[in-house]
Amino acid sequence: MPSPADAPPAVTAGSPSRRSVLLGGAGIGVAGAVYGAGRSTAAPAAPPRPRSHDVFAHGVASGDPLPDRVILWTRVSPTPAATPGSGVGAPVQVTWRIGTDSALRSVVASGTTTTGPERDFTVKIDATGLSPDTRYWYEFALTSAGTTHRSPIGATRTAPPADADVSRVRFGVVSCANWEAGYFGAYRHLLGRRDLSAIVHLGDYYYEYKTGEYTGKGHAIRVHAPRNEARTLRDYRIRHAQYKTDTDLAALHRALPWICTWDDHESADNSWLGGAENHSPSEGSWAARKAAAERAYYEWMPVRPPADAGGLHLYRRLRFGNLLDLSMLDLRTYRDREVSVLSRKIDDKARSITGKAQLKWLTDGLTGSTATWRIVGNPVMITPVLLPPLDRATTGAITDVLGIPEGGIPYNADQWDGYTADRARLLRTIRDKKISNVVFITGDIHTSWACDVPVDAARYRSTGAVATELVVPSVTASNIDEMIKVPEHTVSNAIPPAITALNPHIKWTDLDAHGYGVLTVTKAAVQMDWYFLRDKTQPRTGEYHGRSFRVRSGSNRVIPVVNPIP
Repeated sequence: MPSPADAPPAVTAGSPSRRSVLLGGAGIGVAGAVYGAGRSTAAPAAPPRPRSHDVFAHGVASGDPLPDRVILWTRVSPTPAATPGSGVGAPVQVTWRIGTDSALRSVVASGTTTTGPERDFTVKIDATGLSPDTRYWYEFALTSAGTTHRSPIGATRTAPPADADVSRVRFGVVSCANWEAGYFGAYRHLLGRRDLSAIVHLGDYYYEYKTGEYTGKGHAIRVHAPRNEARTLRDYRIRHAQYKTDTDLAALHRALPWICTWDDHESADNSWLGGAENHSPSEGSWAARKAAAERAYYEWMPVRPPADAGGLHLYRRLRFGNLLDLSMLDLRTYRDREVSVLSRKIDDKARSITGKAQLKWLTDGLTGSTATWRIVGNPVMITPVLLPPLDRATTGAITDVLGIPEGGIPYNADQWDGYTADRARLLRTIRDKKISNVVFITGDIHTSWACDVPVDAARYRSTGAVATELVVPSVTASNIDEMIKVPEHTVSNAIPPAITALNPHIKWTDLDAHGYGVLTVTKAAVQMDWYFLRDKTQPRTGEYHGRSFRVRSGSNRVIPVVNPIP
């Protein structure tokens, strides 16, 4: 039976049409069932705009599609006073329904649930008993003082059966959307792509900073609410609510299911198990702040966090037929504190970025997967970026004396480069178990990268790679030129040649553009097409194709291709 997917009353911090086509210029052969074939393979036109009332001012969303269920989400404002974070208002009953046509004449499931101020009037339903690989439409309704208010109608789709012979799945891939740094043109352009299966969001769905603290070169393009830094449950709820009012974000939520994980800015900058760079003791308990951030996230996002003996956790796996497994990671909740890029502690075997339980879950999942592709939704880069890569066999004595990391000095220890023991455990498992077709899709770093992932960066030319990584840019969050306030392309034209010269496993990087990726997965290959915005400060900005890279099945290599997949 369908059931509410309610957020818990408290969260403990740290708890754990059929067709055959040729795709692209080089030709990826595709045959068999395309995800969604026979049931409207193209995404529908954008659902209707929100209706002219305020009860459903924050729209609707869906997420975490499985073959027989999908999360449905909304937030109601039963009275003008019941604003996000206010805690004001009495519990209300909300009805929901889901059907197979956009007018909802063919309803297949429906129900009623209660929401109230204890969950900020959010509603989250795990709509079960659905058919696999099927397009659905859904809506919510609230009756008050004899008047029935209806939400916008949203569109979603279920995943194919786990054993289905699926030939193609396509995701929009995004990360790092800062309200104050620009407009969400990436979401608007993704809405125009008609054959996406889902949107994968890799973290930093919103930013916690106070107004003006993190805007790029100039002033805030738009002003955050609340204007202060988000620290309390009320703050985080208000910030979530503000982002849900963005026209482009709301439209993309209405059109497709989302598969999301968090990074640091859903709580505080450079967060880790016991704190954050952007949290001081004078701001109160970190455990309380993290619990508030988690609770607001579970209330406001269309996610289905698994539960085990340790409580809820966000890392989870979704399967799309026999074509791919998508493992979504949480690389903030369980990690140890970041250390200096010069510190030998980077190599400490006791330090972790994943936590022991999550790493075992990931390695077991990769080892046991029977899908053609193993895609890992990875919030921070796993590819070594070292200045330069060092070979322990020849330079170990020097690094021992200097007390620096034995593999070379990383440029960013907030990534897997700062937690080399966990990375080595994972990559050696992939190598030793001969696990094929592992592709990390990554966000966080506000830049674009295409990389081979070696076990040992210094020996890449002789030993090759065991996986690949495709990194998408930020939607709006500042790139390097913006952060250091220099003219566009000043840094981004100079640094990439040096990075790729020192790190030959890195095949391309763009440090300047904002935008998104489109990931197309077929039996023969995976391809990421990068699309960049012309001006994120303009609400109707255009876009252009940036680059495309492909990974052929069994190759563990990224190769450039000229044409994006249409």
